[in-house]
Amino acid sequence: MEYSRGQALLSRLPKVRGRYSADAPLSKITWFQVGGPADVLFKPADPQDLAFFLQERPKDIPLHILGVGSNLLVRDGGVPGVVIRLGRGFTNLAIAADGVTLDVGAGVLDRTVALIAQEEGIGGLEFLVGIPGTMGGALKMNAGCYGTEMKDVLDSALVITDKGQLMRLTPQELGMSYRHTTLPDSWVVVSVRLKGHTEESSLLKERLDTLLAQREASQPVRTRTGGSTFANPDGARAWELIDQAGCRGLRIGGAQVSPMHCNFLINTGDATAQDLETLGEHVRMRVLETSGVDLRWEIQRWGDMVTSTQVYGAEAA
Repeated sequence: MEYSRGQALLSRLPKVRGRYSADAPLSKITWFQVGGPADVLFKPADPQDLAFFLQERPKDIPLHILGVGSNLLVRDGGVPGVVIRLGRGFTNLAIAADGVTLDVGAGVLDRTVALIAQEEGIGGLEFLVGIPGTMGGALKMNAGCYGTEMKDVLDSALVITDKGQLMRLTPQELGMSYRHTTLPDSWVVVSVRLKGHTEESSLLKERLDTLLAQREASQPVRTRTGGSTFANPDGARAWELIDQAGCRGLRIGGAQVSPMHCNFLINTGDATAQDLETLGEHVRMRVLETSGVDLRWEIQRWGDMVTSTQVYGAEAA
């Protein structure tokens, strides 16, 4: 009897209260809607279940942490190892007695935080309405827009290390800089503590409505995309460099540089992950040739270009 790489991996994983799924398709749960499966998708029941898994798992197995797949390109060969996806056990949201501090689970959508803060008269978090994804991902990449980023409103973050240890870290300890933290990829954000300020709810709503309208008018939010493809280089805007390089609307296979916003790649309907990555690399090459700027990918890219036969710590049956 033949076993897939994911099925073979299941036998090596610790017994958890959450759920494992072998050979789990990821294209259905990522915004680009492309790419191969995860060897194993793990949905922990709660932080304690996740900590136990991280402590007991075989250490040779690669780990990836998935939110809602809004800033992610999964390659066509799939993702080796275990992909951890945080669910209901990580969606807590509580407002402290001071009325302006929020403790938010890593699985909560960024937009949800902005809307709840507005309803409660907590200012300073409106920028989150423009960031697709969850709080865990926003923390990991120090996401930001409209002139504010996570490090500006973060008090601390609760994380679980790859050894299953729970730690609370400050922005300084996280090494937060433009679209970057020093948090290891195998550490998992459990929750974040955000600090806002008191402000009139009606004024916050007006601001949110304006930001949402601006986003709708300037970004291809209703397409299969992954958000901003490249980080802005120092002193420049990525979309302007891409436009100046003549890449607006450029296509490779089913992938296209958005005609609306040049820093977005879109799946027009039949793109493969290879189409999208090849197009992104072509854009980088043309920008480098025309401006001398080497654009850095902001979108994460996971997995293998083609299907691998490697089985971690074992031989395929």
